[in-house]
Amino acid sequence: MDYKERYNEWLTNPYFDEATRAELTALQGNDNEIKERFYQDLEFGTGGLRGILGAGVNRMNIYTVRRATQGLANTIKKHGGEKMGVAIAYDSRRMSPEFALDTALCLAANGIHAYLFESLRPTPELSFSVRTLGCMAGVVVTASHNPPEYNGYKVYWEDGAQITAPKDAEIIKEVNSITDFSTAKTMKKEDAIAQGLLTIIGSEIDDEYMAELKKLVVNPISEEGKKLKIVYTPLHGTGNLPVRRILKEIGFDQVYVVPEQELPDSEFSTVGYPNPEDPKVFTIAQKLAKEVGADLILATDPDADRLGIMVKDEKGDYVLFNGNMTGALIAEYEFSQKAEKGILPKNAALIKTIVTGNISDLIAENYNARLIEVLTGFKYIGEQIKLFEQTGSNEYVFGYEESYGCLVGTHARDKDAVVAVMALCEAAAYYKSKGITLHEQMSNIYKKYGYFKEDLVSVTLKGIEGMEKIKEIMANYRKNPPKKVGDYMVMKLRDYQADTITDMENGTVTPTGLPKSDVLYFDLNDNAWCAVRPSGTEPKIKFYFGVKGETMADAEARLNKLMNDEVFKV
Repeated sequence: MDYKERYNEWLTNPYFDEATRAELTALQGNDNEIKERFYQDLEFGTGGLRGILGAGVNRMNIYTVRRATQGLANTIKKHGGEKMGVAIAYDSRRMSPEFALDTALCLAANGIHAYLFESLRPTPELSFSVRTLGCMAGVVVTASHNPPEYNGYKVYWEDGAQITAPKDAEIIKEVNSITDFSTAKTMKKEDAIAQGLLTIIGSEIDDEYMAELKKLVVNPISEEGKKLKIVYTPLHGTGNLPVRRILKEIGFDQVYVVPEQELPDSEFSTVGYPNPEDPKVFTIAQKLAKEVGADLILATDPDADRLGIMVKDEKGDYVLFNGNMTGALIAEYEFSQKAEKGILPKNAALIKTIVTGNISDLIAENYNARLIEVLTGFKYIGEQIKLFEQTGSNEYVFGYEESYGCLVGTHARDKDAVVAVMALCEAAAYYKSKGITLHEQMSNIYKKYGYFKEDLVSVTLKGIEGMEKIKEIMANYRKNPPKKVGDYMVMKLRDYQADTITDMENGTVTPTGLPKSDVLYFDLNDNAWCAVRPSGTEPKIKFYFGVKGETMADAEARLNKLMNDEVFKV
């Protein structure tokens, strides 16, 4: 069935509601838009769904969500997990409550117990709840930091981590086998509750989650530390209540929440693109910070799994830290303080993703910890935690990725901005009691380990043509890999899709040892590197760069020259 036939099927089939058919009727004559919506199914990838909201098989709507849930239900039933059930959470985006309820009702109609949060909750709390409730799986409806027109559907398994191989392939096969949307089951909410198939959950899970976070505090907040002034913005998302609660309960009472961005707003009216990696989202928060004399500014993304920060420097200006810097700050604090107190495990591990900065390697080495590198995506860090528990090989201390996500502790198996806020503010309070600001501590870290500097360039290429362009770019790099980039020579080429590491000098090829992924990584001389990969969640191709300099000014100059090389112009 081609895209026109699929369009006509949705346009005329009474199974699809009137609003859906009216939306599609309005597209008549717009062949490009019809093709975009129907030329392929919205892909259920290795983490679930993410896409633009709207009617059609290549869009996020109740029908594509229900189809995905039916595939998940089929998988759960094959594993006999009906009674274990599924935990479901959602964020503040358009249609998030509706998609979450529809997910619960589809599961219930399949005889699977659904635990649905009463209102919006952070993604890490969903991860926590899967294991707390003893569920077979979990679902969170969110598109993380994407623009307002997006939503998504992430699937977790019983270990609390997002699905990985081979479970992802198993679920994908079940989803793809459903070609008739009307075969996905559903039922009425009142019937699901009456039959004991739907349970609404809330404060009891919140309380347990908070209790677990507080166990992770290394240094109780001193009287000097309590003077720390914090400005926080949840960017209209799920972080507002849990972040304020944890900060209050561990001793911070000078927390100022940005009023314009405090409440949930599916349009993200004050920012548009609610990504804490974007300096523009801090504009209103900076104004408040200057008014109250804040020491630091915090921003969490809509589902509160990513944390962005700005800290006050010696001049009184607020400086944005990237994800590598924030991760290094927390890692150094956690490892140094646990080592000082004699509670750092002898088999401690620090985990990072392949496109995360290399300062983490030296932090691990300094504390005699094992450094493990995994593919991009926090689910691979969660997978390592599970392996540690199964084998006893190592004990997890910290994991992070450059895209502003990290995890202290093992209460969750996904990145957790709530615990990141707690750990970062605890660190800030500790250093404040020693007369050191976070900005000064970051300088101390660079002096200790070296002047590492990283950056990222994302190029947006939308639609069918954009997707083909991204494929073409990756194919060209594979066919004609650069031998030199800027002032650097390419020493090794890692192709994670081909599972090869090629020594560019002698041609020796060894395996990467990681699952296949569409990523190219160039090891350069003098501790520099660059990488390129398509985004897994947006129509973008991403270019990553990292260098090490003699001074920070030298590192910045090296990075600027590397990023502007013609090799990476598209």
